[in-house]
Amino acid sequence: MADSVSVNDARSRRVARPAPLRQAVYDALVELIIKGELRPGAHLVEAELAEQLGVSRQPVREALQRLQTDGWVDLRPAQGAFVHTPTAEEAEQLLSVRGMLETHSARLAAGAGLDEAAIAGLWERQDEGLAALAAGDVERLVAANSALHAAITELAGNMVLSELIALVDRRVRWYYTPLAKPRGKDAWNEHARLIRAISKGEGDRAADIMSRHTARTTAAYTRHLRAGM
Repeated sequence: MADSVSVNDARSRRVARPAPLRQAVYDALVELIIKGELRPGAHLVEAELAEQLGVSRQPVREALQRLQTDGWVDLRPAQGAFVHTPTAEEAEQLLSVRGMLETHSARLAAGAGLDEAAIAGLWERQDEGLAALAAGDVERLVAANSALHAAITELAGNMVLSELIALVDRRVRWYYTPLAKPRGKDAWNEHARLIRAISKGEGDRAADIMSRHTARTTAAYTRHLRAGM
């Protein structure tokens, strides 16, 4: 029949199956980098990573290739793979973009007419951050910071904005990890002022607080990088 499809044609149209192990290895290595367990400049040995993650070397090799493409790892000829060391310029570029996006997010959230339950949710995340700060738990602090910012973005109600901010979230967490304790008290005080402005519907004030908040984080990270040079 003229409209029949050959076996070969059908096979050529098959959807490629995902590679969950490769993705899992990629995600695991990114999280180790974000948490500082694999520090900038650290030499990444395939065999050691494979043993640590309980996988063969092949998915590790594939993950390292992708990590280089995404800017987490540097592959050097005849030397191997190394965790990328961010430059001050890279940090300023990414964090400045994040700052603009989240400033708009704060303004939108303040103008969204949020109910008491939504505001209470922000204060719950604030309390979690303060508890993490009191415990000196860096990983928990980073997670709490990310959760609060994500909640504000969600309340802004702009899906495009949410998607754009999500694109940079992992790298922001990476940059924020060494700052979580040094910036701790000031950062969470700024969060409290931000939540109060949002709860009162003060869009301009919320945007100004968020702009200053992200600018201070950018400046702190730049100082951190220069101190390590």
